Amino acid sequence: MANPMRGEVEVVLDGTIHVARLTLGALAELEHDLGADSLMAIAGRFEQGRFSSRDVLAVLVAGLRGGGWQGTTTDLLTVDIDGGPVAAGRAAAELLARAFRIAA
Repeated sequence: MANPMRGEVEVVLDGTIHVARLTLGALAELEHDLGADSLMAIAGRFEQGRFSSRDVLAVLVAGLRGGGWQGTTTDLLTVDIDGGPVAAGRAAAELLARAFRIAA
């Protein structure tokens, strides 16, 4: 079960629940893979609704890898994501939101 206080989000791939989390290493990988100048630039794309399917895949792969998944972008292209593209987009946005939440 995902722990939102740790920034975790559940993603169901081919019927199997995976915990995704954007660790510092996952965020660095994401920034590199998207060629972004900053993490805030990536978050801004989602906030402004200017994200692409490539952005969603990159966030999901980074988050899943941060959660311990050993797959690649190619692997994610071949699985069924529960809820389809809309759920994938929501999960990616939630991962970013939870990664940047301010702890009290």
